[in-house]
Amino acid sequence: QVELVESGGGLVQPGGSLRLSCAASRRILSFKAMGWYRQAPGKQRELVAMINSEDSENTINYADSVKGRFTMSRDRTKNTVALQMNSLKFEDTATYYCSGMAWIDGNDYWGQGTQVTISS
Repeated sequence: QVELVESGGGLVQPGGSLRLSCAASRRILSFKAMGWYRQAPGKQRELVAMINSEDSENTINYADSVKGRFTMSRDRTKNTVALQMNSLKFEDTATYYCSGMAWIDGNDYWGQGTQVTISS
């Protein structure tokens, strides 16, 4: 059973920062791709950032709306991925989910989500 557990969400003022973390129950290299998604009330879930292990350069792709403000990283020793979010805006308010596609079965696995609220 694969588990992904997010943490680090919270309430922050505009312009502030938060760091989300996702802990995986197995080695993160066992995932073909890992990403952060978000879903705001009344909106579809959208991709925020993704890293694909098939990419030898480990390029991280970001949504245009977060480029230059968010940074995704991974720690293979701790089996975690993180999302550093800076210069937060009201429109960043959403539930943020960690996702991983496993090499072994090709299935997508999701965490339970962590709430991020930007409010003054």
